[in-house]
Amino acid sequence: MRKSDILGDVSSGKSHFKTFMKILAIETSCDETAIALIEASGGLKAPKFKIVKNLVTSQIEIHRPWGGVVPNLAKREHVKNLPICYRQILNDQFLIPNFQSSSNLKTKSFGPRPISTQGRWASGPSLGRTKLKADLLAVTVGPGLEPALWAGIVFAKQVWQEIKDQNSKIKIIGVNHLEGHLYSFLLQEKTGISNYQLPISKLFPAIALIVSGGHTILLRVDSLTKWKKLGETRDDAVGEAFDKVAKMLGLPYPGGPEIEKAAEKGNPSAIPFPRPMLHSKDYDFSFSGLKTAVLYYIRDHKLKADSFGPRPISTQGRWASGPSLGWTKLRADIAASFQQAAVDVLTAKTARAVREFGAKSILLSGGVAANAALRSALKAQGLKLKVHFLVPPIHFNTDNATMIAAAAYIQHLRKKKYPLRANGTLNL
Repeated sequence: MRKSDILGDVSSGKSHFKTFMKILAIETSCDETAIALIEASGGLKAPKFKIVKNLVTSQIEIHRPWGGVVPNLAKREHVKNLPICYRQILNDQFLIPNFQSSSNLKTKSFGPRPISTQGRWASGPSLGRTKLKADLLAVTVGPGLEPALWAGIVFAKQVWQEIKDQNSKIKIIGVNHLEGHLYSFLLQEKTGISNYQLPISKLFPAIALIVSGGHTILLRVDSLTKWKKLGETRDDAVGEAFDKVAKMLGLPYPGGPEIEKAAEKGNPSAIPFPRPMLHSKDYDFSFSGLKTAVLYYIRDHKLKADSFGPRPISTQGRWASGPSLGWTKLRADIAASFQQAAVDVLTAKTARAVREFGAKSILLSGGVAANAALRSALKAQGLKLKVHFLVPPIHFNTDNATMIAAAAYIQHLRKKKYPLRANGTLNL
C-alpha cells in the first residue's frame, strides 16, 4: 500500500488519506463472537465493501437450556472464541500452518491468549511478526451486554497494541452496534459489495426500521451521516416479544425462528390479537400488550406449555415430547396470529412514515429483519408506495462483524468517535 493510501491522523482533524481502507472489526455485543476483515472504498458518496474474511461463532446451544442469553456465559465464550477466530484470520491471510495439527506451533505464537480465570488476555511474543495490513481496527462498544462488550474491547485493545509494533499508523475506534445494523443495507451476498443499484444519494430520504431482540426503532434517514429518530418501543422490543411468546408455546430458544417456523403451518387470521398503537399519531411501538394478549389467550383456553408438545429439560438442555392433544395446529395458529399482529404494526407505521416524509426508500435491518413475513410485507409496501426496499442478506441481519466494519468506515469518514468502554444502553 502506498503512503498516500494510509489512514491519516483523525485525532488531529487532518484527513490526508484516500478512501480505500482495510478494516479489522470485532463484534461481541451479545451471544455471537464475530471477527471480519474487509476492504472499504468509495467514500461517503458510493461506499463499497469487499469481504476478505467474515467469521461468526454462535453460542445458541450454550444458552438454550436457560431460555435466553446469560451475560457471564456469553463473556466466557467470547474469551474462548476470540483468539481462535483471530488466529483463523491470520491463518488465511498469511498461510500459517494449521495451528491445531502442528506440534511446532503454540497458542502464544499467535499473540493474545485467554487467561480463563480472569477473562483477560496476556500478550504473545510474536503477533507483530505477522504484519497484518489493516488501516483501522473497530470494536463494538454498545449497546449490548456489558460483560460481553468488555470481552471484545479488551481483546481489541490487545490486538491493536500488538499490530502497532509493525504498523504505527493503525487506529482503533469504538463502534455503535445500532449503526452497524443501520448501514447493513450496504452489504451484499458473498462479496459484500453494495446491493444498491442507484447512486446512493437517490435513496434518501429513507425510512429505516431497525428490529431486534433489544430494539425497535424507526428513523428518518436523510443521508449516510444524518438521521432523526421518529419513534421506538416503549416497552418490549419486537424480538423480545417473539422470544417470550415462543416460551409460552413451549418452543425452544431463540424464539424468533421457531415462531416463524410454526407460523408457516398456521392461520394468521385465526385469532384476533390486538395491534398495539397501530392508530396512534406518533411513531412509537408497544409489544408488551400483544405478548400479554397471547398469555391470556393461553390461560383462558386452559392451555399449558406442555399442551403444545416439547418442553425443556433445563438440566440437559434437551426437549422431551409432551402430550399430543392436537397441539400442532393450535400452536401454529397462535404463532401465525401473533406474528401477523406484530408485522401489521411494524409495516403500517413504516408505510405512514414513508408517506409523511416523502421517503424514496425503506431500509430494514436487525435480527428480526430475517423474518420472511416481515420482509415480504415491507417489500409489498415498497411496491405499493413506489419506493425502493433494501434489506441485507439474512446472515447480515443477525449480529456480525462485517456490519461493524461498514459502520466503522462511515464513522471514520465522519470523524465520529465513541469511547472505548462498554455502554450497554448506547443508543442512536
